[in-house]
Amino acid sequence: MPKVAKKRALVDAMVDKTRKYSVEEAVALVKKAKFAKFDETVDIAVRLGVNPKHADQMVRGAIVLPHGTGQSMRVLVFAKGDKEREAREAGADVTGSDDLVAKVAEGFLDFDRVIATPDMMGAVGKLGRVLGPRGLMPNPKVGTVTFDVAQAVKEAKGGKIEYRVEKAGIVHARVGKVSFSEQALAENTQALMGALVRQRPSTAKGTYLRSITLSSTMGPGVKLEPGQFTSTSEEA
Repeated sequence: MPKVAKKRALVDAMVDKTRKYSVEEAVALVKKAKFAKFDETVDIAVRLGVNPKHADQMVRGAIVLPHGTGQSMRVLVFAKGDKEREAREAGADVTGSDDLVAKVAEGFLDFDRVIATPDMMGAVGKLGRVLGPRGLMPNPKVGTVTFDVAQAVKEAKGGKIEYRVEKAGIVHARVGKVSFSEQALAENTQALMGALVRQRPSTAKGTYLRSITLSSTMGPGVKLEPGQFTSTSEEA
């Protein structure tokens, strides 16, 4: 334990807690501060100036990151007939209809993303208590309720992430792995921030991008300068 603590102290010292860095500087620091033996995930936490209790200030969506997430995504698709076949051919790991709904209800949870065709949502809706708390419930707003299951599966496998502002006004999302190049991490981060900025609610007042922190699984948090992403981070 002391050995790990010593390494952590060394990487913590690399980051100036009083500074806000550019994307390029931040990803370079995150990669330099790596000390775990596994390929750490790089996450971003963005505190927004919104009140999620108000429906018109809910920020939610999905985006295909330019360089993916580095994670192997297990995709489950609820569909019937030709649509089930299309999902399998597109690379879905698990497919089915009513029988699969029953299987999930009984405790099967070996998947990371759920996609459903609209005609299956009546049955899938019964799984709300199972899928909802895990953030897996299909939703048309993020493209996981669709008849174009082949495209949805390809996007999920190709690095599509979903994001949703939490009660405290924070959006958490992964933007890659520390093994990614600095350019790939920077472009993934910029793509996500661009999506968040475009979704600024018209009713949100004041500073929209309150704070942004980039970090690896075991590494220190690196604060980013919000103003580099958009002028909407200024006081309205």
